[in-house]
Amino acid sequence: MIQELTEKLTANISRAVRGKDGQIHLVCAALFAGGHVLLEDVPGTGKTLLARSLARSVDGGFKRIQFTPDLLPSDITGINFYNTKEQEFVLRRGPVFTNILLADEVNRATPRTQSALLECMEERRTTIDGETLKLPAPFFVIATQNPTEIQGTYPLPEAQLDRFMIRLALGYPDRDEEIKVISGAASFGAEEQLTAVCTGEDILAAQNGVNGCKAGEAVCGYIADIAAATRRHAGVRLGLSTRGAAALKRMSCALAMTDGRDYAMPQDVLEAAPYVIPHRLIYKGYDSARADVLGQILESVPVPTENG
Repeated sequence: MIQELTEKLTANISRAVRGKDGQIHLVCAALFAGGHVLLEDVPGTGKTLLARSLARSVDGGFKRIQFTPDLLPSDITGINFYNTKEQEFVLRRGPVFTNILLADEVNRATPRTQSALLECMEERRTTIDGETLKLPAPFFVIATQNPTEIQGTYPLPEAQLDRFMIRLALGYPDRDEEIKVISGAASFGAEEQLTAVCTGEDILAAQNGVNGCKAGEAVCGYIADIAAATRRHAGVRLGLSTRGAAALKRMSCALAMTDGRDYAMPQDVLEAAPYVIPHRLIYKGYDSARADVLGQILESVPVPTENG
């Protein structure tokens, strides 16, 4: 069921986002795993297009927030305002009360505003004037940011980066796909023509299916060994947390389910690791020294030979 749902979503989204089936597959897996996605890439690579296309492919609520330096936490969560006609305070719910939330250029908002997403992303609820309100289910955040710009941005703190199950870049299309875009064969606004191929209930059922995916002792031990290796690597100041290791296991299970299996294998862990681990580590030295840290870590941990 999850494999079929992944294929339907990927086929539909790829009508607008050309040549990125692998990245779409990862985003779908993160959605089924109950996580959130950070798309980090230069402008013009289709980050916002992917988020809008996914939203149009699911019959559910969708909201978009353009993050700016003057954005307030209440602009995200909502506010109680005084209705002079009714002579009472009325709750105006913010855009987080939706199923799919696009947080566009999330690193342009102040840390105070960025933190308003923390409770929402982790707890699936928010607090307004002391009242705790549950968010709709499913609740999925796709955030975008441009990693090359520094002026006017506020880098996401480690605590917030950890809320994203995966971080990935779309990259530029290959030559043939780029020619289609340039020539107009792949028209802009193609996402406007997309129709829903699944419902929110289908997503919830898929998330419950991932809960039932089996990860045996060998796979869980492999993940624990990888986490331990990140903590003792000479190039890492702070390694993978236990919550990060649990996210790696869940993403591995989601990838297994999208491939039609109800059990995770070490190969799923290796597939998920480049997207789950790097943004959760605090490195030593300069960016150039970080390039092959994960590769060194994965090479240092023996891969189990038996299925988990």
